[in-house]
Amino acid sequence: MSRLEIIQIVGLGLLATVLSLIIKEQKPLFAFLLTTFTGIVIFFFLIGKIHLIIQLLQDLTEKSKINPIYLKTVLKIIGIAYIAEFGAQIVRDTGQEAIASKIELSGKILIMVMAVPIISVIIQSVIQLMPT
Repeated sequence: MSRLEIIQIVGLGLLATVLSLIIKEQKPLFAFLLTTFTGIVIFFFLIGKIHLIIQLLQDLTEKSKINPIYLKTVLKIIGIAYIAEFGAQIVRDTGQEAIASKIELSGKILIMVMAVPIISVIIQSVIQLMPT
């Protein structure tokens, strides 16, 4: 990511913050929508970068002859973590700390569920390496 791109993202974030603070006094719902929209815009701004990272990981997976299902699972886990964090932050911005905590807990549980197959393969590999 170049300096110009991060400056654009920070600038957008600062502008949205100032506008949100001004609007929040009169129209809290609009301030919430502005904050949410800004987060989504920043995410879409980064989609190209995310795609490059995923492509690089796929290339490395193919070269190392690792089963692609593991990469897909890890990417899904990362996606769950980011989505849960994003959702929890938005909810937290509205002052709903309890709901934000439940979103984070749900994300963690879903991550554990998705990680079970990878953990079992690791344990099986370790068992096979141990002398009998």
